[in-house]
Amino acid sequence: MSHENIGVLFNSELQKEIKDRFYYVDHDHLGRKRLFFENSGGSLRLKSSVEAKERYEKIPDCPDRNHDTSKMLQKVKEDGIRDILQIICGAKSGALVTELTASQVMFQITQTIIENVPGTNVVTTSIEHPSAYDSAKYYAEKTGKDFRVAMANPKTGGVDTEEILKHIDENTCLLSVISASNVSGNVLDIEEIVTEARKIKPDLYIISDAVQHMPHGVLDVEKYQLDGVNFAPYKGFGVRGCGYGYVSDRVAKLPHHKLLAKPENEWELGSFSPSNFAAITAVVDYVCWIGKQFIDSEDRRTLYVEGMNRIHLHERALLQHLLEGTKDIPGLRYINGVNVLLDSENLQDRDLISAISIDGIGFKETVEQYYKRGVTVFERVNTSLYSKRIIESLGLVGAIRISPMHCHDTNDIDEFLKITSQLVEEITKQSINV
Repeated sequence: MSHENIGVLFNSELQKEIKDRFYYVDHDHLGRKRLFFENSGGSLRLKSSVEAKERYEKIPDCPDRNHDTSKMLQKVKEDGIRDILQIICGAKSGALVTELTASQVMFQITQTIIENVPGTNVVTTSIEHPSAYDSAKYYAEKTGKDFRVAMANPKTGGVDTEEILKHIDENTCLLSVISASNVSGNVLDIEEIVTEARKIKPDLYIISDAVQHMPHGVLDVEKYQLDGVNFAPYKGFGVRGCGYGYVSDRVAKLPHHKLLAKPENEWELGSFSPSNFAAITAVVDYVCWIGKQFIDSEDRRTLYVEGMNRIHLHERALLQHLLEGTKDIPGLRYINGVNVLLDSENLQDRDLISAISIDGIGFKETVEQYYKRGVTVFERVNTSLYSKRIIESLGLVGAIRISPMHCHDTNDIDEFLKITSQLVEEITKQSINV
């Protein structure tokens, strides 16, 4: 198999240095040994990002003043905005949307488009995060627009382009489509979706929830011609308490919440903390540092893209290892009693997530049993208000979501596989005794 499908691991020296740059990879905050394989719920924290947040949070000065400390804080903020829009999102224009959470960002963008753009219907998919799905449904109903939902493909865990396109017509106001599933890890072909959708309606407004995909792959709003994306730093090595989004020029100028005296494309309401911008700049610095290990460039976006591509290749190799195992340690596909859900041979279109179930034990109990053995994972079940629609649209009642991160190595994966085999063996023995 080619490296395009099975990935490429970081060399051992670089991998060790990467792991050392994160808090609590091998032990939790109490010093207990553990594997944190729940990074889709909130990733392991980059030390430099947390330290930057702490360093600038101590400073009381307002950035909007005319003295040296304020000017320094203003530059921190400007650098952060640059890193969000130009480096992470790949934008050459447009505006920044900042809220406490990425969900609030999605509601803001969705509301602005649906309430101000002509059309009779709104299209989204069945696997959207509630912030994208619910905001689209709420504002569609509020404005009297038809709400249309493209259904998931239970075999891939994603949504087929053709399924999305059949819901779009010349009267579609907005298409809101997730970049990658937070259950299966399936990465949607956003470029194809946008290209084909705009053949139906050339001026269609299209936005994407990139919260799940941002820590694993490159965002490129210019290439894909998106009108909006959102992401959450706490799911991408950074800190909690902030959510960011990009909006295109045409969205930025639509009527929206803003101070009346400010420019028409200004989305900032109030004074946002420079420390949060410093924290996201630290994340970008880190990814660029990885990029520098592989290419010689002084261009920040080029280094960031290379760094994210290398992260994606390493994570693909970890996913291959997780599924296939070794000659001595069976992978998830080969452990009797483990069911790999929404699986596919093609790993190029997947982020580092695997969904499983284990015979003879419920999802919540499985999570508890893993935790007792030093592994943190999470269940996505149809009794959860966050998961019910997504899980059922995938033809499931639930799944155990396993989501390591690029700071993990094959030894971590091997340890998880050994624990899984032991857990299945114990469950099997218990069922026999009963």
